This record gives sequence, C-alpha cells and structure tokens, in this order.
Amino acid sequence: MGSQINDKNKQVDFLKQRLNMFLDMLDAVDPEDTDLDDIDRMIEMIDELESKCREFNNREV
Repeated sequence: MGSQINDKNKQVDFLKQRLNMFLDMLDAVDPEDTDLDDIDRMIEMIDELESKCREFNNREV
C-alpha cells in the first residue's frame, strides 16, 4: 500500500485524479457491451472514492 497522505492539497489532488480515472472509464463504456461485472467495478470505484473522502475528512493535519 502507499503512504498516508496528510496534506490537504495532496488529498484533494488524489481524489481529483481518482475521479478523473472513473470519468474516463465511464466515457469509455459501451452501454451495449457493458455487463454486470463492469457495473459492479464502477460501483466499487465510487465506494472507494467515498471511503477516501471520509478518511481524509476525519484525518487530522
């Protein structure tokens, strides 16, 4: 695992990067070829983003 991010600006940059990765993946999805595993992975990515937001919000700097 990576090291803990304590700087608020780095936390925001991390979240922006992850959100952009998710948006890129979403743009690349072909609705006709998308299966349940793809949708499950997207939900998992959103859950991870939400978890990181909570983690960063609760972390003292």
